[in-house]
Amino acid sequence: MIRRMLTACLLLVTLVVGARAGDAPAKTTPAQAGLEKLKALAGTWVEADKDGKPTDKVVSIIRLTAGGSTVHETIFPGQPMEMVSVYHLDGPDLVMTHYCVLGNQPRMKADPKSATNEIRFEFAGGANLDPAKDKHMHEATLKFLDADHIELVGTAWADGKACPEHCGQMKLVRKK
Repeated sequence: MIRRMLTACLLLVTLVVGARAGDAPAKTTPAQAGLEKLKALAGTWVEADKDGKPTDKVVSIIRLTAGGSTVHETIFPGQPMEMVSVYHLDGPDLVMTHYCVLGNQPRMKADPKSATNEIRFEFAGGANLDPAKDKHMHEATLKFLDADHIELVGTAWADGKACPEHCGQMKLVRKK
């Protein structure tokens, strides 16, 4: 009797361990991959000059918070135009909320079909703004050139359409 119970227990353990060993590892979603790319940016980023060389102008400080589940970016730290963008997963999506100097908070969702070397964020609502009237950041594309060079292109909207004189392009270099 005891021998049968031991044999049954060993068989059960073997089946459970075998089933788990056969499980395929979970696939990384585009949102998870995007968040990992953003996490790798932790550090201080300075403006690049026309030749792509680093200047002394700090444009962005990126750090991880909330146990590494959230990326916190301070843009133009210590300046009158200081702003914050917060990136995190929301279910299957990578989202960003931009706390703008304009006093609004546009929320954007990453396009899962972004190129592998970039993350394209698209407007998905927000607070303190009417997208049909108010000026706000509406889109942003972060391009990863290499581990120490990135490009950010932002598109603002006003009166329900693109507003080219606001936002624009920044080339940044990781401060060493």
